[in-house]
Amino acid sequence: MNNTEPAAWEVVWNFFRQGGWFMIPILACSLVAVSVVVYKLMTLGKGLIIPAALEADVDKIDLKAEAGELASLASRCQSGESSLARLCGVAFDATDQQQGEIQEAVQSAAREEIVNMHSGMPILEVVITIAPLLGLLGTTSGLVLVFANVGQGADPAKVGQGIAMALNTTVAGLVVAVPTVIAHSHFNRKIETMAARLEVIMGKVVATCQQFKTQ
Repeated sequence: MNNTEPAAWEVVWNFFRQGGWFMIPILACSLVAVSVVVYKLMTLGKGLIIPAALEADVDKIDLKAEAGELASLASRCQSGESSLARLCGVAFDATDQQQGEIQEAVQSAAREEIVNMHSGMPILEVVITIAPLLGLLGTTSGLVLVFANVGQGADPAKVGQGIAMALNTTVAGLVVAVPTVIAHSHFNRKIETMAARLEVIMGKVVATCQQFKTQ
């Protein structure tokens, strides 16, 4: 018995073909969104922002200062590549200044780190906005095609084409937008959580740096 069911790739191709040319920018949006999500997964890991080992040591910075081990911690931070290491390095470099000046230097560096953590997020916001709008444009175009062929002497093929365009572009726009909204919310929450943790840690570092000089 011959299998007459179309292959999966044929189903997908027909879906996009029936959606009309609006499927092209929607597909482009999906590729952009996937690229940004992969980029954020690679750059927003906790180990790149707040490494667990360094976090544990910095949490004990007052004890290390009392034990005369602040210099080794400062050297480790100044040679580190994580956000926490860079911020601590800024604080250690300013230990000879007043606490207000240390705080200002750390806050300036922290703003830059947070901006870096948000890189790519505006692109996801654009995709979230325009993907459903492109789907809506496709829907409107499909309905125009339907109504243009409704009435006496209507062409059933044109009506079917308009309906397929309206439905397929709507579905495609939402399929792109919904996962992008989920990814955006996840990354945004992750950034907020790590930024809050950095603020707590750096408050302790600034207070300790004001009391002790690096050995």
